[in-house]
Amino acid sequence: MTTAPLEAPTPPSKGPIETRNDFTWQSPDGLTLAGKEWPAREGSDNSRIPVLCLPGLSRNTRDFEDVARYLQSRGHRVIALDYRGRGASDWDEDWRNYALPVEEKDIDAAIEMLGLERFALLGTSRGGLHALVMGARYPATRMAAVIFNDVGPHIEMRAIHRIAATLGHHMETRSLQDVADNLHRTLGRQFPAFDTADWLKLAGQLASERESGFGMDYDPALAHQLASLDDAAPAPDLWPLYETLLDRPVLILHGEHSDLLSTETCQRMTDLHPDASVRTIPGQGHAPVLWDEATHKTIAEFLQKA
Repeated sequence: MTTAPLEAPTPPSKGPIETRNDFTWQSPDGLTLAGKEWPAREGSDNSRIPVLCLPGLSRNTRDFEDVARYLQSRGHRVIALDYRGRGASDWDEDWRNYALPVEEKDIDAAIEMLGLERFALLGTSRGGLHALVMGARYPATRMAAVIFNDVGPHIEMRAIHRIAATLGHHMETRSLQDVADNLHRTLGRQFPAFDTADWLKLAGQLASERESGFGMDYDPALAHQLASLDDAAPAPDLWPLYETLLDRPVLILHGEHSDLLSTETCQRMTDLHPDASVRTIPGQGHAPVLWDEATHKTIAEFLQKA
């Protein structure tokens, strides 16, 4: 078994606002998986709902650092999970296990271990797909609210092809600046307002230092999941899954320049749902990075419904 570098885990516990705990849990098939917890501020209102954060396809828990700190300061307990083969979690010897049905079981095991009796879910891209499936497993009394970060029941296939063309490439570079330059080349049209500091910050979320330079924090074998895309195959109909969420509030974060989530899909999501709203994040594409205070405030205000 090949493993990604693991940070020394510490058990989840309550603590001051500055606290962030790294933890691990076991998958049903024996992998050691990793996550991060930002405990609720000591003395905060216990009624504030915990927030479970699920990242994108090749992303990791570092994507949620800024929004987690903000929500933590507002009294929320925030938890983020690394899927198998990403971040600090073990890599799987069989790339076919980098699949939603396998990851679902890993997520369920984490929820059980963490004792999350009631929570809101913030899902970026793939994390939002998990949220759609989880609606049938977790009723509104358990998963009380959902935030979709630039994903919905209809996915634009041109975005999937764009992601497939880059996934697993440029895995090792000499410097963090090289990582930033690669991101700028591939995502520049999605994030036209980003400056040098922004690209470096994003690079630091996606890659970490190795002995020979910097490496992307996911198993390159993940690319096999998208390598056999069949353009002739019909896209799966995910709208029935979305309908399982009609009994709980939904917030849709939509990148202005996103090529994965269209304005038409956002409109249909709000038309179908009695308590769904959209925030379009200017100057960003797929997927919004969740750094800005305006988005933080939108999320915090939305969570008051849960």
